[in-house]
Amino acid sequence: MKELNDYSTTDVQTVTQDGKYILFFSATWCPDCKFIEPFMPEIEADYPDYQFVHVDRDQFLDLAKELGIMGIPSFVAFDRGQEIGRFVNKDRKTKAEVENFINSLN
Repeated sequence: MKELNDYSTTDVQTVTQDGKYILFFSATWCPDCKFIEPFMPEIEADYPDYQFVHVDRDQFLDLAKELGIMGIPSFVAFDRGQEIGRFVNKDRKTKAEVENFINSLN
């Protein structure tokens, strides 16, 4: 999974302008983020139409605020720079819940 740091900009519209993306917001101290992290490689492999980008919520706090990310882990989907869905709350997320969210985007 790429990191937002891997891009030359943190402007979400620019980063996500050329395809389908899912931004995965988390933080190193977050136990619910640690719970879903082991499943992320499988989820990525199951959804090759999407490019997954990890966003460290603490490092990019202004972006999280701009996008209304109050709880983590959270997922925000984009298609060619436009938000198409979000799975944003403070609850622990299971692999099945994340997959259901991605399936609902199609």
